Amino acid sequence: MGLSDDKDRIVINVGGIRHQTYRSTLRTLPGTRLSWLAEPDAPNHFDYDAKIEEFFFDRHPGVFAHILNYYRTGKLHCPADVCGPLYEEELAFWGIDETDVEPCCWMTYRQHREAEEALDSFGGGGLLDLGSDDPEPEPEHAEDDVDEMTRRLAQGDSPDARSGSLWSRWQKHVWALFEDPYSSKYARDMRIPGQAGSLVK
Repeated sequence: MGLSDDKDRIVINVGGIRHQTYRSTLRTLPGTRLSWLAEPDAPNHFDYDAKIEEFFFDRHPGVFAHILNYYRTGKLHCPADVCGPLYEEELAFWGIDETDVEPCCWMTYRQHREAEEALDSFGGGGLLDLGSDDPEPEPEHAEDDVDEMTRRLAQGDSPDARSGSLWSRWQKHVWALFEDPYSSKYARDMRIPGQAGSLVK
């Protein structure tokens, strides 16, 4: 490595973790925050410590490692241990388009949005507002009754569950008997007649 390599090297401290790369690597994605660090006047526009010659960003260091790797490899992967909204926020901060996420990671990345869309389909933001003291309006139509029941089931708040009925206490155990033959000794015993019935057919 020569002198030109040392001049091209840059240190970026993200959340207390120091990352080193080359300015030429940061130039691979023009128009992003990291590409701006490769500009000669970057120390004037960012948090730069001239004594130790490093830029500092108070951001998530684990996500940044994936983002920096994107500059190095041209492939943007989404870490499975980071929630989607956090990753989305970091991509926006660094100026990276979310459509650059690799196909192998797209489902992991989009999972939070699909969950939000599913919640919205059960009645919008009302699902998340469980602490409201306002009484709910009385349903006027049968269709409203169905919507109300769907909302309550999504929240785990069925009329039976609130009253503490016998069925609500035993329901999950009965379902486990039939759906998971390894959930208990009794479930295994229930499996045998079911298998015998399928042999007769």
